[in-house]
Amino acid sequence: MDNVVPGKARRLPVMADVAARAGVSHQTVSRVLNSPDLVRPATRLKVEEAIAALRYRRNMSARALATSRSHLIGVVTPAVTLFGPSHTSLAIQEAALDFGYATISAATETARTSPTDVLDFFLTLGVDGIIVVAPTMQTAVEAQRLAGTLPVVAIATDLPEPGPLHVVAIDNEQGARDATAHLIGLGHERIAHIAGPFEWFDARARVVGWQAELADAGLPVPEPVSGGWEGADGYAGAQQLLAQRELPTAVFAANDYMALGAMRAFHQAGLRIPEDIAVVGYDDVAGCEFYEPPLTTVRQPFEALGRHAIDTLFAALEGRSGDPEPNRPELVVRESCGAQQGEPVG
Repeated sequence: MDNVVPGKARRLPVMADVAARAGVSHQTVSRVLNSPDLVRPATRLKVEEAIAALRYRRNMSARALATSRSHLIGVVTPAVTLFGPSHTSLAIQEAALDFGYATISAATETARTSPTDVLDFFLTLGVDGIIVVAPTMQTAVEAQRLAGTLPVVAIATDLPEPGPLHVVAIDNEQGARDATAHLIGLGHERIAHIAGPFEWFDARARVVGWQAELADAGLPVPEPVSGGWEGADGYAGAQQLLAQRELPTAVFAANDYMALGAMRAFHQAGLRIPEDIAVVGYDDVAGCEFYEPPLTTVRQPFEALGRHAIDTLFAALEGRSGDPEPNRPELVVRESCGAQQGEPVG
């Protein structure tokens, strides 16, 4: 068996082993790994077959010494298991792999880790850049502190005074506008909003979009019902609406979990959805098409956001300008709003 000495662990293959098996030079193997378009297809195929046969994996430490880059990206995430931040982090990881980079993730704003702790830890690892999923001002301020040291991309909606930060975002205000406009188009005039935590940028942007769309339509703009991000928060918010003298005809919830909680409260109160009250959520979490009735919601483009964040980081590493345009979400029409599933939006 190749690379095996009795009584010892198997030696991992190195680039010289790949070169010997393929019958090419060490430099040719390096070109196949780093600039494959410069190598003739027949030669490239021989090298790729040798890599597969030997199960060769490049030595990242040696690569870092040769390129002066660690090929590591630090990703700061909030200490929550919510659909949005978790899918954003996964999208960043997938996009980084396409560039030959690995990501290291760490949660912040926990009982044991502050944003400062996490960001300083990434510096000790020699990461080439940092992407911060920054839902709150506390995390954003710490990201700004490091932005002059190495490239830092913040995923944050409507971040005031970003300074040296490179900011990418999903246009949550527009997503909220689209959801509200759709309800208005269906004839609703009393549209309530169960909001997320006000310290989150995304929650504030969704409030602004809902308010602006109502105002533009000349409709009453009530106070939002404050909430959190969980189903229990939506349930509690719906209870507040049920206690009001005049019940809204439609509710826009700041995420799908809260929409589900609100639907539960309305069902318990004997209200039919959407005949008595329409409900729209936000995020398009897995399974919400199986709610009863299936939930109309706003789908966030997490894959595009992850790619946008990575592209922006590499643009900063190379001294180029990134694309500042926010990613636009998409309204997904199902039955909970009173329209037929698949009905055109607008």
